[in-house]
Amino acid sequence: MSDPEARLVGIVRADPGLMHVLQTVRDQDLPDWRIFSGAVYQSVWNALTGRPAGYGVRDYDVGYFDPDTSWDAEDAVIKRVAAAFDEPFRGIVEVRNQARVPIWFPARFGEPYDPIAGTDEALERFVAPAFAIGVRLEKDDTISVAAPLGMNDMFALTLRPNPNRGLARDWARVVERALSRWPELTIIEPETA
Repeated sequence: MSDPEARLVGIVRADPGLMHVLQTVRDQDLPDWRIFSGAVYQSVWNALTGRPAGYGVRDYDVGYFDPDTSWDAEDAVIKRVAAAFDEPFRGIVEVRNQARVPIWFPARFGEPYDPIAGTDEALERFVAPAFAIGVRLEKDDTISVAAPLGMNDMFALTLRPNPNRGLARDWARVVERALSRWPELTIIEPETA
């Protein structure tokens, strides 16, 4: 385990809400699942800035990968996972089949989204490297980490656009929301041509 990975795992283990979600989702035995985005980077930013665990976390994004892209199959998983939680977690754990994202993403975000082969591949398309980190609690209680764009930005409290995709249409809103909760962030705006 690399030093940044060990550091992340330590922060995740110290976040009781995130650990509760990891344990509960693990027990659902979803295929190729991860908890990613805000639940991960916000836990780190809270630890780095001295804020309490859970501060600013609006939801826990759970991605899994199932080649069955029917709405009925995904809905069954969403309902099964929701039933495993009590409130407030039931209302803030959001489960999505990453194989279905290409179906709805273009209409919702106005950007193309080619099919992917697994959950970790989805991380490569997140709007910022700091967001592109996922964790999973394995059956042996280890925490595995996927960070295809690295963890430097997350640990440096830096928000920059993902260089491997076009600028997200809602980039300004993403920056504004992040700064409203973590004003310590360094924002690196995209270069204009």
